[in-house]
Amino acid sequence: MRRILVDHARTRMSQKRGGGTEIRSLQEISVEVAGEDDAADVVELHHALEKLEAQDERKARVIEAHVFGGLTYDEIAIALDISAATVHRDLRMARAWLARELG
Repeated sequence: MRRILVDHARTRMSQKRGGGTEIRSLQEISVEVAGEDDAADVVELHHALEKLEAQDERKARVIEAHVFGGLTYDEIAIALDISAATVHRDLRMARAWLARELG
């Protein structure tokens, strides 16, 4: 799902399609990831997630499942075979890291 959204966002940002949209915060991105005005946000988030994945793959998977997949804490915990408390901690850390990175 992430790859589809990123490819779509890149297409929308091309010069032919009037790219150069304004970058918003992570909170705004997670509210409407596939919206009309956030193509640049999705691409920027994708690059930031690649950096996070290089540092901590589990945190990147947790935030990806939550933001792009729309999964709940319990669903993420089951999918990644970790506890819901670990999902909560990982999301808090990943959001803080991404906020700093996108800052």
